Amino acid sequence: MDAVRITSFPEPGTLSPASRLRDNPESARPCEPVKMDAAMTPDVPVSPVAEPAPRRIRFGIVLLPNFTLTAFSGFVDMLRLSADDGDYSKPVRCVWSVVSNTLAPVRASCGIQVAPWETFDQAEPFDYVVVVGGLLHSGPQAGPETLDFIRRAAGGGATIVGICTGVFSLMRAGVLVGHRACVSWFHYWDFIERFPSVDPDLLVADRLFVIDRRRITCSGGRASIDVAAAILLRHFDHATVQKALRILLVGEMQKGNAPQPHPPGLEPATHPKVKRAILLMEQHVGRALPLDALACKLDLSARQLERLFKAETGKSPQAFAKHVRLRTAAWLLTSSDRGVADIALSCGFADASHLGREFRKQYGVPPATYRDKGAAPAESTLADGDGDALCALAEVESESQV
Repeated sequence: MDAVRITSFPEPGTLSPASRLRDNPESARPCEPVKMDAAMTPDVPVSPVAEPAPRRIRFGIVLLPNFTLTAFSGFVDMLRLSADDGDYSKPVRCVWSVVSNTLAPVRASCGIQVAPWETFDQAEPFDYVVVVGGLLHSGPQAGPETLDFIRRAAGGGATIVGICTGVFSLMRAGVLVGHRACVSWFHYWDFIERFPSVDPDLLVADRLFVIDRRRITCSGGRASIDVAAAILLRHFDHATVQKALRILLVGEMQKGNAPQPHPPGLEPATHPKVKRAILLMEQHVGRALPLDALACKLDLSARQLERLFKAETGKSPQAFAKHVRLRTAAWLLTSSDRGVADIALSCGFADASHLGREFRKQYGVPPATYRDKGAAPAESTLADGDGDALCALAEVESESQV
């Protein structure tokens, strides 16, 4: 018996799908999607999209021979404590690496040695390259490989930071052209002697640190903590940086325009403007400047500066400036074999006779007798109203925008 194919037929009175399509073409249109409200939404777990981790700020630290340990440790501890929450010291927000031409340990001025983590060729590009210096007169400083690394980093867009005498290496590398630079008052004349062509209007020695575009220079010491805080505030919130300062028992950070400590031998002043004025007198003892120019450099009027000096030191700015010049001359008489005429010119006096007259007024003896006796500078009451010009720079420094 042949197989029978069973075919279904539509019920009477109904149309087949083909007939419906032929008679009603609209039925071929796709159905509208059904809109589902919240109650109809299927309970299917949705995996959250992981947010990309924030980019970490990269610091490369170059330690020069006989570097200052305080400057290095202060800067690194600010990075360490700001990089993570609490005191866990994990490099979450930023990462740092000690780099050098070789992996040979670098000796600090105190004798402690620090081994670099990677060489210049191994290191990936950094956002900041921090050069920490130290003793100037104890052998070689930055070698040609280090100077080349600084140049390459600057050419690649990194911000270059010089701490303590690290600024000398930045100058040797040629990356400070057209930028202001901060040096310690203690090394001001060393810098002038080594780089006589430097523009004195771009050299700052009365402040803790200077930020000039992609060049940051710091006087060193405890100020390395302050400059690290200023850098980190570019990237992190204030609470994060302040937390690090408090753990270090520092409290509030010092701003870059805060004055450096006054040189030894001068009366301390409490007002920051007076401190800066005294530092300028000390640093530029052989250059004459009108009172108005010095006041303008400090963002003060001449009358305001006079009032501040009177309140802080009991002397006028002119009298105090002469005091600085005479004190410097007295120090040179007992610490060098330079002639009196040479010392007179170096300290802003017209000649040996001019120095002799002013010196006798203050110390009671002529310069030659003072030198023979090897006397220590004695303080004496100075008359106000001295008309000698002050010793400082001629133009006002303009704050550069970061």
